[in-house]
Amino acid sequence: MPAETPTATAAENVSVTGWGRTAPSAARLVRPRTYAEAVTAVRDCGPRGGIPRGLGRAYGDAAQNAGGAVIDLTGLDRIHVIDAADGSVLCDAGVSLHRLMEVLLPLGWFVPVTPGTRYVTVGGAIGADIHGKNHHVSGSFARHVLSFELLMADGTIRTVEQGTDLFDATAGGMGLTGVVLTARIRLQPVGTSLMSVDTERAADLDDLMARLTAGDHRYRYSVAWIDLLARGAATGRAVLTRGEHAPLDALPARARRAPLAFRPPRLPAAPAFLPNGLLTRTTVGLFNELWYRGAPRARTGELQSLSAFFHPLDGVPHWNRVYGRDGFVQYQFVVGYGQEDTLRRIVGRISARRCPSFLAVLKRFGDADPGWLSFPRPGWTLAVDIPAGLPGLGAFLDELDEEVATAGGRVYLAKDSRLRPELLSAMYPRLDDFRALRAELDPRGVFVSDLARRLNFQESP
Repeated sequence: MPAETPTATAAENVSVTGWGRTAPSAARLVRPRTYAEAVTAVRDCGPRGGIPRGLGRAYGDAAQNAGGAVIDLTGLDRIHVIDAADGSVLCDAGVSLHRLMEVLLPLGWFVPVTPGTRYVTVGGAIGADIHGKNHHVSGSFARHVLSFELLMADGTIRTVEQGTDLFDATAGGMGLTGVVLTARIRLQPVGTSLMSVDTERAADLDDLMARLTAGDHRYRYSVAWIDLLARGAATGRAVLTRGEHAPLDALPARARRAPLAFRPPRLPAAPAFLPNGLLTRTTVGLFNELWYRGAPRARTGELQSLSAFFHPLDGVPHWNRVYGRDGFVQYQFVVGYGQEDTLRRIVGRISARRCPSFLAVLKRFGDADPGWLSFPRPGWTLAVDIPAGLPGLGAFLDELDEEVATAGGRVYLAKDSRLRPELLSAMYPRLDDFRALRAELDPRGVFVSDLARRLNFQESP
């Protein structure tokens, strides 16, 4: 990284919220355009500290900092080196996965892990240690990061290698160890920009789990949409979608002319203001019924675009507005294999409560990742979007947290907005190690967020 002379960075006072649009807080937003400006931003954070932020796709308060600084890294967006022989890329932390796909796909490379949106930055992907539909095969994002440069609380910059304590604390550390400036990432080779997709319907949750367990080893990518308004014998009915990158010989002749083309569609944005109450049990129930009935009972080898398979909601900018002014909570947890009864109980409780959720997905995780606060562990993970204004939602989710913690599971910090701090250490056994390293590297608490305050990350071990 070239040396630069520190410069002043403009700032503005803004109201900041997560993608769920709940609990906004006022902060001073700083947008560094150079590494030197990022250093200055950290040194000038002030008594309330600062937190790095990417494209704002953390659902809760992980990239908010009430009364302090929020450091917007999207201005650091250069792709420095693409090593075709090594299959790696060196880029700034503010580069989005969307931009990487635009540049890398024509060269026959794909990002190793992508979540349900491509509009996340590389720095955010490391800080949240994101996972995708391929965790059972490929693990989380940080497993494919070879090294990164980290701006520390004292303004120095360290090169952090895989396998070190600082690497493992930063992967999943929600930006609380420092500001990632650049990263070197191992890539996935692909022959086309299309997916070969198999789809099938599952009659209930047990049928779904049996299909996932029996067949996931045959696919790189696997995910199931669940109808959480279905009850009785149909509780947990689902549409299971699994796929692989399509080889060139699977494409029709016309598509072979540009097999690596990447042209994701864009639909009109959701209106800026939508009334509460659009997503009711009736409207969501109708959507879920149509979605389930419209899916094929069994279909193999369908060709889909990358955007349709991985990021269908990205085609609608600001889709989070459909939940109205109150916003929404995305509740995601994981419980280990052998805890299927816990999963059944939670799915049954959500269904019985008639939570109007049309976005609910179940996946299987593979081996645990080395990040001290990384979310994935071997087991079942369920993610559910629920309107935040639903009466009694907080108490209901608190009860689910207790079930998850008792079963040895955890909730995903990148999506959390309301977990009680006393459950954190039970869910994340390396929490004390994380706190101790932070206390050593950042004794003044320069890096802090609303999430860190809410969950008492500043506590001494």
